[in-house]
Order: sequence, then C-alpha cells, then structure tokens
Amino acid sequence: MTTSSSRIFLSRIVGQEVFDPAGDQVGKLRDVVVAMRRGRQRPRVVGLVVEVLGRRRVFLPIGRVTSLDAGQIITTGVLNVRRFEKRASETLALHELFDRTVTLADARAATVYDLSMEQDARRDWYLDSVAVQEVSKRFGRRGPRHVLHWDEVTGLTEPEAGQGATHLIATMDDMRPADLANAIVDLPPKRRSEVVGELTDDRLADVLEELPDAVQVEVLGVLDPDRAADVLEEMDPDDAADLLGELPTSTSDELLALMEPDDAEDVRRLLVYEDRTAGGMMTTEPVILPADATVAEALARIREQELPPALAATVYVCRPPLETPTGRFMGIVHFQALLREPPSTQVGHLVLNDIEWPRAEASLEAVSGLLASYDMVALPVVDENAHLLGVVTIDDVLDHLLPEGWRERDTPTEAMSRG
Repeated sequence: MTTSSSRIFLSRIVGQEVFDPAGDQVGKLRDVVVAMRRGRQRPRVVGLVVEVLGRRRVFLPIGRVTSLDAGQIITTGVLNVRRFEKRASETLALHELFDRTVTLADARAATVYDLSMEQDARRDWYLDSVAVQEVSKRFGRRGPRHVLHWDEVTGLTEPEAGQGATHLIATMDDMRPADLANAIVDLPPKRRSEVVGELTDDRLADVLEELPDAVQVEVLGVLDPDRAADVLEEMDPDDAADLLGELPTSTSDELLALMEPDDAEDVRRLLVYEDRTAGGMMTTEPVILPADATVAEALARIREQELPPALAATVYVCRPPLETPTGRFMGIVHFQALLREPPSTQVGHLVLNDIEWPRAEASLEAVSGLLASYDMVALPVVDENAHLLGVVTIDDVLDHLLPEGWRERDTPTEAMSRG
C-alpha cells in the first residue's frame, strides 16, 4: 500500500472519494473501523466505512485498500454491498472517539479533535496519534492543542457519559441532509442524541425530514419541548405534520401550542387530511405570485437557495390573498416559460390552467397519475371554489409509493455476509 505520508489524520481523508482499480469512483469514505485493545495498546484499523451510490454504507476491509494517497483512496476491486453493521468489538473512530474527553499525563483534561493512523513494517494499520485541545478554565478561551501518542492519554477505551459532538459535526459540514441522516441512523442511540443536541435547528430540521419515521420520533423525543417546537417550525409544514401524526395526541398538541401561531396553523390544516391523499401530502409554502408580477420577480423567487428543486420548478399565480388558502387560483407558470420571456413580462400572461387540478381528498393514485400524464414534478391542490390550498411534489408522492421502511431496507444483493 502506498501513502503520501506515514501519518494520516482522519479529518483529512473523511469524505475522500474511493476508486476501484479501473479508476471508477465507487463511493466516499465516511469512517474508519478500529478494534480497541487492552491497556494502552494502539487500536488496530480493520476497515473503512464507505458510502456508495444510494447512500448505503458498506464495509471495506483495510487489506483491500491499496492506496491512501491524499485526495483519493483505491481498492483492489468490487465492494461487498451489504449494509455495514458495526460489531460489538468494533469502534467507529470518527463517530465515537471524536470529542471524547481524555486525561493527559499531568492530569489535565482535553478534548479529542482528530486522530491519525499509521502503517507498521508488517503493513498493518493502527491508530497512533491523538490530537487534543486542553479544556480551558477561562470562560471563552480555548486551551492549547497537542498531538500526542496513543499511550500518552487515557479515557479513550471506555464510553463517556456526556460526550460532545462539536468536532464530529465539523467533519460533516459539507454533507447533504440525506447523507447526514444516513450517518445518524448508523449511530448508537446515545451518540445519536449527542450529535442531535449540537446541530443547529435548521440543520436538524433538514435532517429530520430525511430520517425513517421511527428515528424521527426517537430524535424528537430526546429534545426539550421548546427546542422540538423550534425545529418543527423550521421543517416544511407537510413533513412537520407527518412527524406530529406519529406522536401521541397529547404530545402533538403540546408541541403545536409551543410553536409560533402561524406555523402551527399551517401544520394543523394539514393534520386534518388523510395520509395518502393530496391534502395529506401537500406543502402549504409554494411560490405564489400575483398576476402583475414580472418574469424577473418570478425568477428571483425561484432562485432562493432554500427552495427545494420540485417547488422551484413552478410558479403559482393567484389573486390576493397570496398565502394558502389563497384567493382564486389563476394557473401555473413553468420555470422554462419564464426563461423564454422578457424580464418585464407579467406572469399573468403566461399561466396554464387547462388541467382539472386535484382536490384535497384526491387519492395518491390519482395524484401520481396526473404527475405522470402531464410530465410534472408538482401539482396545485385546490378547493371547490378554485382557491389554492397547497402543492404536492413528486418527492412526497414517491415517499408514499415506495414500500414502507424503504429508507432502511436492504436490497437482495445484501444477503451476502461480511468478510
């Protein structure tokens, strides 16, 4: 195996691309699996956790890694695609050891912010160095940093009751919410609650929307009710309604009472609809504009970074009021039509309204049929008086069409055992 350096810090290789011998990318490195040993013996590296296409995390034995050069990792061949499951004897170096409080030789306390691995003469890999930052006794001050040999610190071999997650989260800054959700699912419940506790409200809201139902409920349950309400406010109303629908009525009512009135009202309106209907799937926050808005204004709205792609694909033109339920719905304008028109053109001149839009009680099958028939990624939902109630996007339809538990489900090829 070749390396660019005899010492490799884990923070520098997490997220690196993994390639097969032909040079094709097969995934990204997400963690390093080690076997802890007695006393102060260095932990042995047994393999890597690699995230392959489809967000699945698989195990790559360290013996099948031929290169750990900076910027890329090369394997000997095809990966075993069985979902990674950590054994009792194994430890995830990044997810479980980062932010651990350790004791230095002079009894000072410090926090782990990085680890390094090295290869010995027999070509075996071990965790060798521990990068730590001393705990400062002065408020607001950071203590000095040191890189120490593994046997120069204690406290890494036993679980810590109140472990932080600041440095672990720093390694996840560039991860998409779906990928971060996947990482959180793989954590033990204790570590998962520690990570959740240090995510910002908006980041946690994005992650919650990507988690399986059971994990969503678990995560919300470890939060203080006031913070849980804040996170629900940051979620899309339809996702917040779905999550509250999984909770006991008393808990759901308590959280709704703690939310801002406007946010709570949007969620309450969605909770009255059956789950597999247009009303139960719709979001109440599409891009809504009056007829006299210009193409330039419409393009500015759909450029907003936080807007999901499916909602950015279409503008919904209504008479005032412009918050759902709106005034009379006039029609839709696809973003491609906006790109073809002069910036000063009014969107009211571009509307399409020749489809019988679904009502809130329309079935999942009816909604998915309309999306397929008209090659659309989102549909307006209207009432009997043609007021816009919300919008159903294709991702919400797919969530309901896919088998229950699809986020955690293994594929048939994963019947293989881990070598």
